[in-house]
Parts: sequence; C-alpha cells; structure tokens
Amino acid sequence: MEGHSSIIIAVFSTSSGNGKTITAINLAAGLAEEGYRTCLVDLDLQFGDVMGYLDLVSDYTIADAQRAILRDEQHFKIDDYLTEYKCGEASFAVLPPPREINDAYQINVEAVEKIIRSMRGFNFIVLDLTAVFSTLNLAMLDLSTVINYVGVMDFLPAVKNYKVGYDTLLRFDYEESKICLVENMTDQDRYIKSRDVERLLGTKIYHHLPSDYQAVTYSIRMGKPLMYCMPLSPLTQSYWQLVDRYTNRSKQSRAALQYEEQKTGRKKILSWLFGDDDWHTANNTK
Repeated sequence: MEGHSSIIIAVFSTSSGNGKTITAINLAAGLAEEGYRTCLVDLDLQFGDVMGYLDLVSDYTIADAQRAILRDEQHFKIDDYLTEYKCGEASFAVLPPPREINDAYQINVEAVEKIIRSMRGFNFIVLDLTAVFSTLNLAMLDLSTVINYVGVMDFLPAVKNYKVGYDTLLRFDYEESKICLVENMTDQDRYIKSRDVERLLGTKIYHHLPSDYQAVTYSIRMGKPLMYCMPLSPLTQSYWQLVDRYTNRSKQSRAALQYEEQKTGRKKILSWLFGDDDWHTANNTK
C-alpha cells in the first residue's frame, strides 16, 4: 500500500487523567473548523472515551475495519468504517474503538498500520493513544509526524512519570523536534513550577494548557468539543493556539475574534501571536 501524505498527530501520555482524550478531541475539532479534512482515531481499544464524549454511536468500529482490510486490502475503503461528527458547518471523521473487550484483544498492529496508511485523503489524523508503551502505541508513534506528549505536573510522582516517558521516547530515537511537550492545568496553584520541570527535562515545554474544569464538564455533558460550545474559555483559546502552531499559522483564534465581535466598541483583547519557535516541520496541506 502506498504511503500517506497526512500529518499524523499522536496524543500520548504516561499517566491517566491528564486530559489526553480532551486534547485529541479538540485538536481534531479545531483542525476541522479550519477547513482541514481530519480524522480522529480512538486507539484506547478497551476503554476509549471519544464516542461517549462526543455523544456518538456507530455501527462500525476499528475491529470491523480490520476484518475488512485483512479480507480484501485492495478494495478496502476506510470511509465505510468512519463515523462523522458534525456541529454546524464543521465536521470530522471518527474511527471508534471496538465495542467488546474481546475484540480489542484481536486487534493486530500490522492491520492498524494499514488502516492508518489508507487514510491518504485526510490532511490531519489525530491518534488518541493509551498511556502505555505498548507495541501498538510504538508503531503509531513511528508513523506519527508529531508526538503531542501531555502531562499534568501537579505532584512529584506525576513529574517522575513524565520524565521517564520523555527519556524513553528519546531512547527510542524519536527526534526532539518531533516531541511536543504539552503541560496541562498549568495555572493551578502548586509548588512544582513549569520552570522546574523544564530544568529537570533539559528542554522547554512546547505549550501550556490552563485548567477550566467547568468548561470541560459542560463540553462533555453537551457532547461537543470545547471549540464548538465554549469559545470564550481560556482553555479553548489555548487549544486554538496549539492548533495554529501545528498548522504553522500565526493569527488570532476564532474564539478571540468572536470575543471581539461581542465587545464591539470596547477595548479589544490582545492577539494570540507566536514566536519563531513554532514547530518547523508542519506544512501546508490544504
């Protein structure tokens, strides 16, 4: 099967509860809102939350796609196994995890690689991975263009796990430029500061996400990404910044523009601009 030209963003973590799935969903939503054809793949095969968070149901899962591609790879069409999430004019595709745990154990790494490679028509593919260095995860990290490595550095064991994970990625020979360190809940009052974490890791954190528990709770309850239902949340605007960095854009987020429209005649909010350290490997895919 021919290679793909999509940009693949693997959203990875070494601990549960770090906001990995919320990040993956909102990256996919933001990329779709920007006009990119985007697919979100839930590779938490046993306990994936993407479908629940988006209030989606589907007749097909990655297990069905695997059976089809192993049966007849030449005539396999990935679109037959995707579920569309649509909100207003924006939409993105979702490949759900298996419905049954037994099916999760039958997922074959080579088959998943073929499925991902079959998504040549997508500009962006966002992979929501589990928090473990499994054979499947390593294969997906190999395929990825960028590794969005999420962590919450709120206490020492979490910092330790994050560093162990980062060191492991480097030992597997992933280039530092491919690994984007993303700190979640960075504005919480805690004694471990971002600068201390950076000193421990020996590198800069690529992006900081603020906490907004109420916005996230509302988003899940509504079955909508933050990008679509909470445009004025600081967390939403931070996700827009991250989307802009991955698409190599430097402009105000749509949320900021909406805020300005609501505040016509009043003082405008500052533009969300970025420096020259934006991820240089992103390219135009439109």
